Amino acid sequence: MSKRAPVMFVSHGAPTFAIDSGAAGQLLRDRSSLFDEVRAILVVSPHWHTRGSFLTGASQPETLYDFGGFPEALYQLHYPAPGAPELIPELIAVLGQSGITVKVDEKRGLDHGAWVPLMHLRPDADIPVIQLSLNVDHAPQALLDLGRALALLRTQGVAVLASGGVTHNLYDLRFNHPEAAPYAERFQAWVRTQVVDRNLDALLYPEINAADYSRAHPTPEHYLPLLIAMGATNKQDRLEVLSSEILHHVLSMESYLWTQ
Repeated sequence: MSKRAPVMFVSHGAPTFAIDSGAAGQLLRDRSSLFDEVRAILVVSPHWHTRGSFLTGASQPETLYDFGGFPEALYQLHYPAPGAPELIPELIAVLGQSGITVKVDEKRGLDHGAWVPLMHLRPDADIPVIQLSLNVDHAPQALLDLGRALALLRTQGVAVLASGGVTHNLYDLRFNHPEAAPYAERFQAWVRTQVVDRNLDALLYPEINAADYSRAHPTPEHYLPLLIAMGATNKQDRLEVLSSEILHHVLSMESYLWTQ
């Protein structure tokens, strides 16, 4: 493709987002065409965390139902996007240039952090998908650097989809609660400001710079993919804030899209 492939940080919410997409799902569907020319979509999800970095190598990755206790309709869904094993050597080489060693998992499928938002972003499952694990040994700066390494893939037609959540506190989760928790609203606003201003120092250390971080993210895994997305983008990218509601009292559905 003649221009750099898109980058997205998407808040994937609860697994029920797959069947009850609301306004956030429509925002993703409305931007599906921006991915028409990409060769593949590389997804990072907080639901595949490993020691070391791994890529999915299956030619037809299965749909993983890595959740329990939800409506039976969720377990009938299938996201049949092909994998892209032919691209794996290229991805390994590009990441290796930045000193990042990656192994391949031939059996791993796509977890719900990957396939649930993709059901709305590319409902026809017509673009190859490769998932990259979230390396728990990576410090925040290393994740930002990983994003910078992935930025090289954008010029080769590989889009980057960092899946997580602007807020994610399951302890305070109240399904279908009509009101958003004030701390979730404040933290969502704080993140949006830092993303718009590209304040990387603040985003790297939210526990220092944002009073509501510890409640918005009792554990960091849904926040950390944002750092990868920030690293994969630059000031020349056009940022679009996909402003959306906070569902179930504490789950922000806001997403960010960068295009050139």
